[in-house]
Formats: sequence, C-alpha cells, structure tokens
Amino acid sequence: MKLTLHHINLSTEKVGEMTDFYRRVLCLQDTEEDIPVLEKDKGYSGEVGFVWDGAVQVHLAEKDVMAGFKTGQIVNPLVRGHIAYRTDDLDAFKAHLDAQGVPYSDWAHAAVKGWRQIFFYDPDGNIVEVHEVVD
Repeated sequence: MKLTLHHINLSTEKVGEMTDFYRRVLCLQDTEEDIPVLEKDKGYSGEVGFVWDGAVQVHLAEKDVMAGFKTGQIVNPLVRGHIAYRTDDLDAFKAHLDAQGVPYSDWAHAAVKGWRQIFFYDPDGNIVEVHEVVD
C-alpha cells in the first residue's frame, strides 16, 4: 500500500477570490490533470477552484457545514478543509487504520466520481483524506 500527497483542500466562502489569489500571489496554475468529477447530487454541491504547482493540487472548496449530514458521515471534510493522500489499495489502508484503532468515515463514492474516499482525524483534530481511484 503506497501513499502519495495528492492535494490540500481549503474550505472557503470565497472560491473565486481564493482561486485568483493562489494564481496571482503563489503563481500556481490551473490544471486539467486528474481533476475530480464532483457528484453534486450525492452530498456535496459546492463550487471548487483547482490550482497546482505541477505536482500537488490545491482544492479551494466552497465550505459546506451540512455535507456530513447529507451523506450520513461523522467526519465532514468541507467544514475546515483537509490534506489528502492517494493510495493504490484503500482496503489495505482501512485494515491498517483498524489495526491502529483509528476510526474513519467511509464516504465511498459520495463526493467524487471514480474515487473511493475515507476521512479521519489526526490527534489534533485535523482532517486527513485517503482515496483510491477506481474504474
């Protein structure tokens, strides 16, 4: 099971302004590579700006305090944002979390088409996503 940093998600009420800021000030570029297709009818219908440095994406997502309720999940990654890792074997990673005693919310395909996602908290309450791309 391999993990690689995929994106950092910042929750905001200013998607356009934040996207412009990250383009102008940090000189990040728009990307069409590996952009998630949002499942807007399954739980999260917000707008998202996507920029990157050529390796790691920044997702500037519209804050949605109700996304956890809409999906029936305890962890809501759209309140404060999160850091996201991609894995090649989500089931193995879930087994690893179970062995470590770390609870997680399994969002499955509720937010992104073609991604299986889980979310959990680190010891300081920061949200961590791990996802796998599936056909």
